[in-house]
Amino acid sequence: MPGRITPRRPGPHRRSGRPRAAALGTALALVLVPALSACGGDAASANGAATLKWTSTYFPAHWDPVVSGSGAQFRELALVYASLTRTDATGKAVPDLAESWEYNDRGDRITFRLRPGLKFSDGEPVNAAAVKAAVERAQKQKNSALFGDLTSIESVEAKGLDAVVHLNQVDYQIPQLLGQRVLQIASPKAAAAPGKLDQNPVGAGPFVVTQLVPGTKAVLRKNPDYWDAENIHIDNVELTSAPDASTVVSGLRTGVYNFADVEPSQADAAEKAGLDVFVQPGFNASNISLNVNKAPFDDDRVVDAVRYAVNRQEFVDKLTFGHGEATNQPFPRGYVAYDPKSEDAYPYDPEKARKLLAEAGHKAGDIKLDLVVPAEDPQAEIVQSQLAAVGITVDIKIDKNWATPFFAKDLTFSLYGTTGRDSAVQTLTAHFGPDGPLNLSSPYRPDGFEAAVAEVRRTPLDAPAYPEVLRSATRAGLESRALVFTYSSPNLIAKSKSISDLPKNPAHIDWTGVTIDGKGATP
Repeated sequence: MPGRITPRRPGPHRRSGRPRAAALGTALALVLVPALSACGGDAASANGAATLKWTSTYFPAHWDPVVSGSGAQFRELALVYASLTRTDATGKAVPDLAESWEYNDRGDRITFRLRPGLKFSDGEPVNAAAVKAAVERAQKQKNSALFGDLTSIESVEAKGLDAVVHLNQVDYQIPQLLGQRVLQIASPKAAAAPGKLDQNPVGAGPFVVTQLVPGTKAVLRKNPDYWDAENIHIDNVELTSAPDASTVVSGLRTGVYNFADVEPSQADAAEKAGLDVFVQPGFNASNISLNVNKAPFDDDRVVDAVRYAVNRQEFVDKLTFGHGEATNQPFPRGYVAYDPKSEDAYPYDPEKARKLLAEAGHKAGDIKLDLVVPAEDPQAEIVQSQLAAVGITVDIKIDKNWATPFFAKDLTFSLYGTTGRDSAVQTLTAHFGPDGPLNLSSPYRPDGFEAAVAEVRRTPLDAPAYPEVLRSATRAGLESRALVFTYSSPNLIAKSKSISDLPKNPAHIDWTGVTIDGKGATP
């Protein structure tokens, strides 16, 4: 779990060195080339190159990292974009494009020193000006999904290879904040036309995109100019949008793919097929999102009725096949930010839910809600059934463009699942902060939350008081009436046994040091 980032010392502190596992960023070549074979056999090309054939249910709808935000698809975009920092197997921030960083004495300014001689795949230099442009675009671009994560940053000053980040408050979590999830850095030249970048990504990481079929397929080759290219042993990548979940295992078995994220329902079949099935550590959590600025959730009694109506174990039993767990928090048990004092604060009690609705003046059937989701989702059906049991009628509405009204805070009632954040404070502010992208009720925030988070930011991660200070902020956030957490699902991966084990970096998929034996022969 996350260790300290940069401790507060009497004098400036410098964090430097070479990470044991490099970032998943990537670069792009704009020249289209014929797609590599994605059919059967092993993962070797005609010249003996090792090819990763990854099919993903999170194939990016957007390749502009500012638009994609820090959702699950950041793992795939990390085949294109590198970041200032990344996290290791303990969750601690380590160098990536930045080789070191240093705070000032007050903790309200941090200077990132970039590695010399790096360039984006379009030939533009990777320098402090590129960092400045990336931060400003994430803060100001109209369709940015990241602005709510960057509220501590006042400005960035570019001095050659030194990116000086000026903060509006003391914040020792910035190195973790500016990692892969929130600041995958694009070439400023390419990003000047965000629409084109969305279809032609230009980064500075271990691979280069050579062909992109929107929504369907991306073909990449190893980037010889990546700063840690010597530790990237995969020559080519074929990334495809996963077909129906039931066909993924057969595709893995026959060699159409050699790596895939799989549904819990398919885990047993994958193991029986001789595949390597494992759980990549993560911070996944699903929730019911309520907009307390709109009726009927502007009444606390209705919100509490929903809380008591939720049977979390039903989500686990029906959706994770025993691989997940019930939770009322955005953090897993055992993680430093998990608050035991808040556990089971609103236990399943449908009778109490019905009583609260009656106290609010609602008879059974009075409240009728549209639950807006982007696609068919069994979670929605469970919510519909559980709320019907206490007298709330739910109509499930599918809106493929759901993200637009959700991030505009125009919806009343929805569902959301996240992969968490590398910084616990970032997770908290994303969910509960007044500008949090996952807070459907913005600018609402629970009383005392911002003060609690500010105290966490001021506390070095290695301070003895840090765990309790952080858990107090979690406790304050969970007073929010805008989110009802339900369950966590695992990051289940199935792969050919010819692919070596991946680094266990929480929530990340890291290809550093990974090899494909026998040029990727399938089991």
